[in-house]
Amino acid sequence: MSASRFDFRPRALPGANERWRDLDRTVARWVLAHGGAPALAQAAAWASLADGQGDVALMLEPGHAARLGAPDIGHLAADLRTLAQDAPRWIGTPAGADSNAPFVLDGDAFYLRRNFLHERAVAAALRARLEAPRDDAPGADAALDALFDGAPPEALAQREAVRRACGRRLFVLTGGPGTGKTTTVLRMLLALAHDFRQRHGCLPRVCLSAPTGKAAQRLTQSLREGTLALSARLPAGWEPELALAHAAPGATLHRLLGSRGPQAGFTFDAERRLAADIVVVDEASMVDLALLRALLVALPDSATLVLVGDADQLPAIGTGSALADVVEALGEHAALARLGHSFRADQALGAINAAVRDGDAARFHEAIDAAGEHAAFHRVAHGATLGARLVDWAAQLQREAREAGALDAIDANDPASQQRALATLGRRQLLCALREGPFGAVESALRIERGYRERAGLPPETRWYPGRAVVITRNDAAAGLFNGDIGLCLRLRAASGRERLQVLFDPAPDSHDGAPRRFDPDALPAHECAFALTVHKSQGSEYDRIAVLLPPDAAHPLLSRQMLYTALSRARRAIDLWATTPAVAACLGTALQRTGGLARRLREG
Repeated sequence: MSASRFDFRPRALPGANERWRDLDRTVARWVLAHGGAPALAQAAAWASLADGQGDVALMLEPGHAARLGAPDIGHLAADLRTLAQDAPRWIGTPAGADSNAPFVLDGDAFYLRRNFLHERAVAAALRARLEAPRDDAPGADAALDALFDGAPPEALAQREAVRRACGRRLFVLTGGPGTGKTTTVLRMLLALAHDFRQRHGCLPRVCLSAPTGKAAQRLTQSLREGTLALSARLPAGWEPELALAHAAPGATLHRLLGSRGPQAGFTFDAERRLAADIVVVDEASMVDLALLRALLVALPDSATLVLVGDADQLPAIGTGSALADVVEALGEHAALARLGHSFRADQALGAINAAVRDGDAARFHEAIDAAGEHAAFHRVAHGATLGARLVDWAAQLQREAREAGALDAIDANDPASQQRALATLGRRQLLCALREGPFGAVESALRIERGYRERAGLPPETRWYPGRAVVITRNDAAAGLFNGDIGLCLRLRAASGRERLQVLFDPAPDSHDGAPRRFDPDALPAHECAFALTVHKSQGSEYDRIAVLLPPDAAHPLLSRQMLYTALSRARRAIDLWATTPAVAACLGTALQRTGGLARRLREG
């Protein structure tokens, strides 16, 4: 066959839109190349785009189309319903979704098949756990009296949450910052373990987990500190449960499930279940639909699953908003507890967070003004103003590092001094709505780093120096470092007097000696400067003071209420908001919504 018979020109795409990514166009061309109808190709491309934005399904109604930047695609609904009848090899229905059809149409919801299967499986697994008979814990009241002896009246909601969790296969605990979620989890874990030991004569197998290494480490450390505080108050007989909670291993969800890589699945699945009786997942708002399904599949039917998180935060980077959907569906169900009272001494930040959560612009600005030294709104609309802010921020970072001894040589055999230096990572952090561009985290971090070097008198090409913060960007299970882990470069001095730079990270979640982990800079997996982070990357972390940088373009699609709430709620003591008034208004007026049917499936059964 002569070469002239081949035509390599790209085929026209009926109904193509400039919003489509290369991937979306490829999906549409795949449909056409395999004989699919033009209407199906259009719907497939829009469903691919929706999936890329976190939606579980493409809703064939004007509101969703407008949010995607699409023209009215409602006219596709009739065509797709006809195709579902005439071409079932292309479009399955909920009743026949076990076919190999690449798409599923459920009412006005058009799914990529994998998303439909994830959603259906998650809903079925959660319903089964909710409907499992609840066993009343023997001696529950006495256990609660012991666990909450001396607790303030404001802890009644925590006590009620612990009471309702006992005997269930699923419990969901949600609440904002400072509402005592971790304190409640500790008492819940002790009560569940106490009940298990009474029933079975042995302690349960406990797994603590979170989507990120930082969040898993924070949960583990908080529980260990909590057990030490409770040990002096609990009566005799609770020693086994306290020891269990103190030693419970923590891990990322991917590590817990034995991830084999993005395309290779997990070690633990329906054939090989997790060896666990109680699994606690913190920061559950960051868990996407596919990962939640993998966890539910691998979890023994008899195990208790406790999901903990703030349902008002940003949803997972992946597909779906599982925690928010579950909280919405459960409503007043006894398997859900909402904590509302903040135990933090300073209520100023709580008022700001509440106003953002509710999207109340007037209350937000009033709360900022009333917060005094704990909050400041700096108008940052262009590069020059931002540059001045970054220079000052770099100076403050350097000052705090110097005060903590992070810029001096530290004894390599002095973990306490190393830990004090590491603690500066929790003092202040710049959070950016964007990753790229002049208002993004990457460029802001580089500009801070430039100022940091200049003040230290270092040559511009110096890459490693005491006080440099880095964030891991690729998982490395062999090293025990995972995407989102943050380390600090320090100068360590050996007993011989030899000094060398090493990057220190917090102890591993399953560490028992509490010593920081140390790595040679050249041995680190992929990483980048962490002087500025995206809001998404900061989830699971808290800082004494944060600055939040918003892009000046009020029409930017990443500006949302959940994004601003997530950013501001990372602060324990003070916030600086670097933004324009229109950008803040855009955040407060835009509630991020992800489409899908998980909440409906849970409600309807």
